[in-house]
Amino acid sequence: MVVTKNITFPRILPFALYMAFIGIEELLRYLTSKGMVNVSTDDLLYLYPIKIAVVGLSLIVLWPRYDELKALDLSRIPHTAASVLIGIVVFVLWINMDWAFATFGTLQGYNPLTIGDDTLRNVLIGSRLLGAVIVVPIMEELFWRSFLIRYVIRPEFSEVPIGRFTWLSFLVITVLFGLEHNLWLAGMMAGAAYNILLYYTKSIAQCIIAHAVTNLALGIYVLQSGQWKFW
Repeated sequence: MVVTKNITFPRILPFALYMAFIGIEELLRYLTSKGMVNVSTDDLLYLYPIKIAVVGLSLIVLWPRYDELKALDLSRIPHTAASVLIGIVVFVLWINMDWAFATFGTLQGYNPLTIGDDTLRNVLIGSRLLGAVIVVPIMEELFWRSFLIRYVIRPEFSEVPIGRFTWLSFLVITVLFGLEHNLWLAGMMAGAAYNILLYYTKSIAQCIIAHAVTNLALGIYVLQSGQWKFW
């Protein structure tokens, strides 16, 4: 049990920190709507770089504990090509699945162009891209496809090989990954795609690449199109 806790904590903590910041943002929005505090939409933008810094630092500190992250996996060209392809496909589907019935609430979006100062605006854009392309894919893939998808199969998840398939774990992670996002149906699509990639490659590193490609393409699309709701 002690061993299980020791290997569980590093895979949960970064995700928990990320979700805690989302909770803080929603609380501030609620308190502002009730007139209890006065936090503007622009003020909330500054939470993101803080969130990414905290989560990123936790990943750096805990990095030696992630023995499932193997750079050698990326040398398998067919697997890496599949990861890039799936990342692009998920992006294309994502921006076309923003149907009203498949959306939780109103998409707040992240629009740093409302900040007048050029330097601050560029810092916010850079932190958003850094978080989306590097921090978030690592943090989420460690939680969803290294830890939780195996934990559903067996609580002693480290004894379950990376990429083992069961219908229960596939469906549970697909649904929960979708419910984590405002675009819940697009989230389920992405969760299923990354799960399938995991079964094919048996690699968390490849899932991170696919996730990063999706988020990079989405970031470029948002900056070029001004469709801030996708951010």
